Amino acid sequence: MIWKRIGKLGRGLEWCAGGFLLVSLVAGTAKAQDTRQVTEPTIPTSCVQLPAQLRAVSDKLAEADERKLDTARIQSALDKCKSGMAVELKPSSGNNAFLTGPLEMRTGVTLLIDEGVTLFGSRDPAVYEMTAPGATPGLCGTIAVGAPPAVFPAPQRPAPARGGCRPLISINDAKDVGIMGDGVIDGRGYAKLLGKDYSWWEMARKAEPKNERYFTTRMIVASHADGLVLYRITLHNSTNFHVSVNQTNGFTAWEVHLLTPTTKGMDARNTDGIDPGSSTNVMVAHSWIDNGDDNIAIKTGTTHMSVLDNHFYSGHGMSIGSETYSGDSFLLVDGLTEDHTTSGIRIKSNVTRGGQVHDLTYQNICMREVKNPIAISPYYTNQTTEGFEDPKYTGDRIPDYKAITIRNVIDTTPGDVLIAGLNDDHRTEVTLDGVRIEGITPQQVHGRFATVTQGPLGTNLNFSVTDIKVIPAKAAPAPTAADAATTEPALSCDGKFVPMQ
Repeated sequence: MIWKRIGKLGRGLEWCAGGFLLVSLVAGTAKAQDTRQVTEPTIPTSCVQLPAQLRAVSDKLAEADERKLDTARIQSALDKCKSGMAVELKPSSGNNAFLTGPLEMRTGVTLLIDEGVTLFGSRDPAVYEMTAPGATPGLCGTIAVGAPPAVFPAPQRPAPARGGCRPLISINDAKDVGIMGDGVIDGRGYAKLLGKDYSWWEMARKAEPKNERYFTTRMIVASHADGLVLYRITLHNSTNFHVSVNQTNGFTAWEVHLLTPTTKGMDARNTDGIDPGSSTNVMVAHSWIDNGDDNIAIKTGTTHMSVLDNHFYSGHGMSIGSETYSGDSFLLVDGLTEDHTTSGIRIKSNVTRGGQVHDLTYQNICMREVKNPIAISPYYTNQTTEGFEDPKYTGDRIPDYKAITIRNVIDTTPGDVLIAGLNDDHRTEVTLDGVRIEGITPQQVHGRFATVTQGPLGTNLNFSVTDIKVIPAKAAPAPTAADAATTEPALSCDGKFVPMQ
């Protein structure tokens, strides 16, 4: 078999005759943590082609079309489609749009959205209403009345009212589902809800000052969805989280293009990009994420995840937390560019929701204009970036961060760094190897109850004004001829910062 390295795929990824194969890294001695052999997805044959019956102009539907839902015919096609095939949404006679309420995916079926087609989410909160027995009607699209949920530091919240909103697309107890194509899913979080004087995003922001519970739909929510694949799809203007995946073994997001808000300057609160939780064998690769909250937020109970060759723009960075109470482990982030994110490498939790987080590798990362290039914090207070002091919350879910390696990271602009543990019994342990933040001062480095081990390439971070214990780098052995043949060149960020795609 002949092997060929393709530069854009980043270190540790190679093509072979059969497609894409995960291999060990040459220079970094880290392996992709997703234990599967992941190949580039393929688009299945269509079982049916549904022609568009609506026409969007400048990505907007006419007001007269807002009640012309395609939900029933799309859902019927999904229900009838044979496993291993796709329901294809295609343009027709100048029409380029579909309008839908909640859709439920079926085992083995792919939703395929053609280039030039947009699947819009309905602006009518009534179509998303939960209808299960005991659900309170009329909650979707509203802020909860009565006492708001408890705010920090208390860990308990009152039982929420039953009911709320169904997701735009649900994958529940369905395996090998695909959402694919070069078209767009647009949640229209910016648009006024039918019968209301506010949008989904405006409702979310209004609820923020008192941390009130509000009822909103999400774009894609999966549970027990082994083998889920998102491929080449573009996601715009989600009302809340874009992709939430839970209790799933095997989830791939490959070449996903996620942009929210599409109109810069709009306020899109709580629009996380991709959030896996309680899942294993997760891959996010070759994707572009620009959104209004965490670009990726790894929730509690996630293990064996690889984040390879991605670009992040507006958003809160590559995050773990804030819930880590059942643990997170075995993560590889390799080949990431972060351009104007608020944080770069971010681990956030506190004593009301923390747990063990360990065996994480971040490498070959380029950043610029990142406020907090590294933020490893047990002090989370529900803010966009981490504070540098312990807020003294009370609780018994203790954040404990161990075996974290940060290697070959360049930030071309200065920002604040936080590396902290909760106390001496729960010290954060980090190795820094080839970590450089241009222009950073000692006053911008914060932390305590942490041990930093320097690798052979060290770091330019100065810990002199912190209580962090620093273990200097050991002298490296003299390189051999074999080392020279296998060592990759030092990281360069030249040409890495490119426009969102």
